[in-house]
Order: sequence, then C-alpha cells, then structure tokens
Amino acid sequence: DHKCVIKAMELGIPVINEVELAYMFFPKNIKIIGVTGTNGKTTTTSIIYEILKKSKDNVHLMGNIGFPLCSFVPHVKDGDILIIEISDHQLCNIDKFKTDISILTNISEAHIDFHGTYEKYKEMKKRIFNRHTKKDVSILNMSNEEGLALSNDIVSTKKYFSSQNKIDEGCYIDDNYLYYNNEKIISLNSIKIKGVHNHENIMAALLAVKEFGIDNQDIVEVLKDFKGVEHRIEFVSNIKGRNVYNDSKSTNNKSTITALTSFDEPTILILGGLDRGQSFNELKEYLGNVKAIIAYGETKRRIFDFAKNAGIICEMTENLGEATKRAYALSEDKDIILLSPACASWDQFKDYEERGEAFKRYINNIGKEGNNE
Repeated sequence: DHKCVIKAMELGIPVINEVELAYMFFPKNIKIIGVTGTNGKTTTTSIIYEILKKSKDNVHLMGNIGFPLCSFVPHVKDGDILIIEISDHQLCNIDKFKTDISILTNISEAHIDFHGTYEKYKEMKKRIFNRHTKKDVSILNMSNEEGLALSNDIVSTKKYFSSQNKIDEGCYIDDNYLYYNNEKIISLNSIKIKGVHNHENIMAALLAVKEFGIDNQDIVEVLKDFKGVEHRIEFVSNIKGRNVYNDSKSTNNKSTITALTSFDEPTILILGGLDRGQSFNELKEYLGNVKAIIAYGETKRRIFDFAKNAGIICEMTENLGEATKRAYALSEDKDIILLSPACASWDQFKDYEERGEAFKRYINNIGKEGNNE
C-alpha cells in the first residue's frame, strides 16, 4: 500500500518482487523446486537440499530460508537445480515465475492481517502452481484437506504423500516404516527428527528428490543424520532434569499444536508475541500435558484470558526473558520447557531467529546459575 506502488499500478507499470526479478535473469535450462505451505517449508527445503547435494554439485538453496534469489543470479548456470523456499508474501507480485516441481506442505489459517481473508491467503499459496503444464510435478499432502481442495484444477502431474493412509503411488507410513511406491525405505526409529509433521516433511522431500533418480541409500544416509532445523522444536539443553526446546519458528496455532503433540511429558508452555488479533482457542484440546502457560508480549492479556477459560494456570510477563525465568521456576524434574509462541516475533524482536537465539541465551544463563548453586 505504499504510495509509489499504488501510483505505479494506476499508471499500468508492472510491479514485481525479488523472486520475479531474479527469475528474469536466471538461465532457462535449469530445474526449480519450489516449496511453500503454512508449516514445514524450511525443514522440507533443507532435506531436499541435503539429499541432492550428496550426488550433485550443481544444487543451490535459496529463498525464504535466508538467501535472496538475486544473490544467486551471477552464479546459476544451465543445468543447475534451484531449491527455493517461497512464502505467501513472495508469491505476491509474480507473473512469469515458474517451478518445475511445486510442493505444498499443508495449508491452515495464517497471515490474515496481511491478506485480509483466509481465502486470499489460500489463493496466494496456490500461485506456486502458476504456469504449470502436464510435464511439471505438484507434490501434495493427502492428509491435509485444505491443501487438497486447492489442487482440483492444477494441471501438472500430482504426486501425493500421507501420514494416515497407504498410497499405491506416492509416499506413506505403515508399521513404523516410510514407504515410497510400496517400497520400504527407512524405519522411523532410524530418523533423528521426530513427530508426524516431520515425517510429512520428509515424505514431501522424498517425492521431490525421486524426480532426479536419487538412490535410496543416499536418502537413508541423510535422514539418519539430519538433526532438524534451528528454532523448530530444537533441543536446547537439559537443566536439572528439565528438557528445554526452542520452537521460536512457530508463529501460528497449527505450528504450536505440532510442537505440543510431539511430547508426552508435563510441559510448561511459553506463548506470546505480536498481536494480530488471532484466537488461541484452537490450542485448547491440545493442552492435556500443559501444566502452566507463561504469556508475554502484546498478546499476554488475551493468552491469559484464553488460559483461564481453558482451566490452565497462566502467568503474564512483559518480555521473553522474564517468561523464561518464570517457566523454569514453575518446572520440575522430567518436565518439558517449551517456547512455542504461536505468534510472530516482531513486537520485541526483528524475526523468529533473533527470538530463538535470545531464548537459548536466557536458558543457558539459567543453566550456569544452576551449576553455581
């Protein structure tokens, strides 16, 4: 809504973004894998990159994962493979940008403050399939109804993965094993990153790399070593029997639900951040293991009211540092201390990474104080 952008549109001047600009200068004989979705983008993108780079030296990782596309323009050559994490914001103001393989990890309500409505948000996500033909590939989550509903008129070849049902052609989980086209690939016990959400991310990545003929051995080796993405249910430390996890990347309810369902132990949950007017009621049925909620930031009052209604003990603090201290004070041996804010970080931090790094510093300081007692 900047006045210069509005004026340009009024004059019929094309308004494009950084993704579209870089695409204009990339060679034409390249392969592009685009990954979008409400949750799981970074993990899926990272797994694809780690697997492909084992056998190929022409692979580039870029996009919303932290590396601007334009910075790669001088380096990308014919025949290269580009793995691009693409947010809904980056799908705005694109025109000719096109992927060869598009992954939609999942869809749930998010960023309504930016798009205005959930429908507009979904429309923006769907643009990952723009300009696809039957020669292109779309990878879809059969366990996510919202995402499937968007795919009805996609013309590219559809490949599916599911954490709930067997699929004759695609990826699925059965009897604690991951399968590709009914071929057993790896035991879930051999995979370092845990949780159904991560299994879905792995399956999406596997479908993508199989388009390049990658051997199962390379896939298995990466999955056995891959430790996950920083700030996404990241193990921080154990302090006097309490396991502490940094899930700063969780900026919406769905992502926090994913974190909550990853643990069976009693949990002290830290929630809070930028107030976008969102409801927290969606979290209610997933609080079975939550002993207490520590609320901080702009949303602390609404979180407190939500917790009171849900019958959960809740304390309000001004900032994350205070919240971390209170979470530790309320915790006991064998408890989980979980930062999974369900809110954006911008009320007190420049991004989720800065928030996550701050949390880890606070926890490490608590650990040092405990060792000196």
